[in-house]
Amino acid sequence: MSSLTDTLQLAITSLAALALVSAFVLFRVSYRPSIKKQTTTRAVQRIRDAVKPEDGTVRVAEILIHPIKSCRGTSVQSCKYTPLGLENDREWCFVDTAKNAIITAREFPKIVLIAPRIEHDPASPHRGSLLVTFPPDAPAGCTQFRVPLHPSPELLKDWQILDKLTLFSEHLDGYIGHSLPLSSPSLASAISSLYFARPVHLVYKGPRPRPAEKTVSHPSLVATTVFQDGYPLLVMSRESMGELEDEVRRRVGAGAGVGAGAGANGNGNGGTAMGIGDEWREGKVDIRRFRPNVVVEGAGPFAEDAWEEVCFGRKDAPPVELLPNVSPDTGERDKAVPYKVLIKFRTGLDPASKLLPCVGCNGVFNGSGVVSVGDVVYVKKLVNPSAFLPR
Repeated sequence: MSSLTDTLQLAITSLAALALVSAFVLFRVSYRPSIKKQTTTRAVQRIRDAVKPEDGTVRVAEILIHPIKSCRGTSVQSCKYTPLGLENDREWCFVDTAKNAIITAREFPKIVLIAPRIEHDPASPHRGSLLVTFPPDAPAGCTQFRVPLHPSPELLKDWQILDKLTLFSEHLDGYIGHSLPLSSPSLASAISSLYFARPVHLVYKGPRPRPAEKTVSHPSLVATTVFQDGYPLLVMSRESMGELEDEVRRRVGAGAGVGAGAGANGNGNGGTAMGIGDEWREGKVDIRRFRPNVVVEGAGPFAEDAWEEVCFGRKDAPPVELLPNVSPDTGERDKAVPYKVLIKFRTGLDPASKLLPCVGCNGVFNGSGVVSVGDVVYVKKLVNPSAFLPR
């Protein structure tokens, strides 16, 4: 994959949006129109026209936890949260030992087929275990194994710590995980290395705080994360996938001469030029591609663009401030969907990267609590529409 493609893939994930939600408060991006004005008109107009939804009309539809970074997510009915994010979300990752780099789906798409499963056990000193399972077609020897769900402080004293794990331009720390039972030699690294066909470690986040990057609209932001791309939370509207699918389908099979011109301003097709295959005439865009934590429904497509602060479940709950192309089922990268389509109608929303598309809203929890499927989403504050006027 070219360096340009790598840059674009990084942008769609790490810049999914700059807004934040906590117990639930959302941050919003400060907007300056894109050079390609036509590509942002619809998205920007939607924000400028937004009104607060009536209480009770927007609810939490799904909660997704990703125990190991870039691996398959787990849908849960209820989850605790803290300012670090949802409990058990991205507290583990795989590390390429030769590069000392955290492995993501960008460079190893089939990592999404590894399925971690949380097994709670209140009687355990580690509060349970994390069962790591590989796909049926994995190399021989890739048997499932377990690691402690929340390694105790006493246990972590015995685990080797890696101090300079690379994730994008950051250096993070982490403990090399030991499989259960602890009394036997660890199998976690050996088994995982077979799947990746290179030496790897399964790593638990170390003790050093990882500050979240400040944003243009929130220069004083104080937040920390574990192994998420950038922020503790990603909120998305389920209805957005329907609009994205419509955009994909109307670009299938268009002539190559259409894509660069009409397609670029959001009014044309450009399917052939963009590489959109016929399978997308009926294909569904799975929201899991974007790896959201909280999926909401009832507000309409991309409604979260206009939200700055929300609460889940109760109006007095801690507020939340709201600030890609691999199939979650096959582990195969599509050459066009969704990124090349999103860039046609979802750019201009991030002032730091005006030509890159944004999907969903990143968020920061301003307290601790519990979020559950079915909870009402109370939108406490909308983005200031004046932030989306030309400057």
